[in-house]
Amino acid sequence: MKFIGILKEQNEDPRVCVGPFVIKKIISELDATVLVEKNAGLKSGFTNEMYEAVGAQVVSREDAIDKSDILLFINHFTPPTSFNKEKTLIGILNPLFYPDKLSSFLQKDVNLYSLDLMPRSSKAQAMDVLSSMASLSGYKAVIKAADLHSAVFPMFTTAAGTIKPAKVLVLGAGVAGLQAIATAKRLGAIVSAFDVRKSAGEEVKSLGAKFIEVEGAVENEQAGGYAIEQTADYLERQRQLIDKHVSEASIVISTANIPGRPAPRLIEEQSVDKMKYGSVIVDLASEQGGNCSLTEDEKIIDHKGVTILGNSALSREISTTASQMLSNNYVNFLKHLLSIEASDVKNDPIVLGCLIASSGEIVHERVKPLTKESIS
Repeated sequence: MKFIGILKEQNEDPRVCVGPFVIKKIISELDATVLVEKNAGLKSGFTNEMYEAVGAQVVSREDAIDKSDILLFINHFTPPTSFNKEKTLIGILNPLFYPDKLSSFLQKDVNLYSLDLMPRSSKAQAMDVLSSMASLSGYKAVIKAADLHSAVFPMFTTAAGTIKPAKVLVLGAGVAGLQAIATAKRLGAIVSAFDVRKSAGEEVKSLGAKFIEVEGAVENEQAGGYAIEQTADYLERQRQLIDKHVSEASIVISTANIPGRPAPRLIEEQSVDKMKYGSVIVDLASEQGGNCSLTEDEKIIDHKGVTILGNSALSREISTTASQMLSNNYVNFLKHLLSIEASDVKNDPIVLGCLIASSGEIVHERVKPLTKESIS
């Protein structure tokens, strides 16, 4: 029988990686004992009693770490100098952007997995934490923008006159962008969206938004659905087009990101200067530098009457729903990982795609060039 530990987040993140509603599934289907750090789910609305009621043991952080064979968490944490036995650690570590934070996990008895490296495949969809959290962030970005904006989203026809609907521009039509489009449309806004990937056009149009594109974008089928870096000529034409549409928008939701790289700069200060007083920019790429040149991560700033919110973790503000989605992602990955280990399959693309480090060395091919860390 394996012992599976669930850790409380240490950086004010209110989410928990596994909620009580999937504990019975873990116990019965994986033949495991579940150890939950005290108050791990409290900020998401899950009490210690709720975990105990479904068969988990609520323990101290030290016991959860020491007794577990598998440790589940979301964000980076400081592990013990050495673990007391072999451990499998599963989190969401953004190792392509923060390779310097991996050194403390490079221990001989540790296998480290990061679920944000999950391959974009049909089989992996149920384990895809990035898609889960991006959909919530896209939704919440529009709700935040509506709250910060100085006017209403839908057209109002009243005895006092007709109010024009808000114009929303979404930059990046990935999971977050598409959810932002859908939410803004439901609220009655006129929505346009830009993406370098021509293939995103049909999805944007299917949601009732206008698709904006610059001809000549470079695409790569191996990029897993993400945008890639573009030529200088394309970037200049892109800048001119986005400048025009940003200046006409009431609200801009920017979501464009490239894994492991600074976020592409799409909105320059001169474009923000042209926006109307009371307009709003919500920059979901702020953690990696932001799509807007004025963005400050985890801050709300005012630039000449335009409000700019930089936040890459808006899913944290919907912690109950976020934890529910993460719970299913984590459990589905756990089931897959243990079934692969039991069948002794060596080259499973999902497991290899998420495995960062093993036996004290970085083993992931995309992470390895970013760090020289290892142990002797």
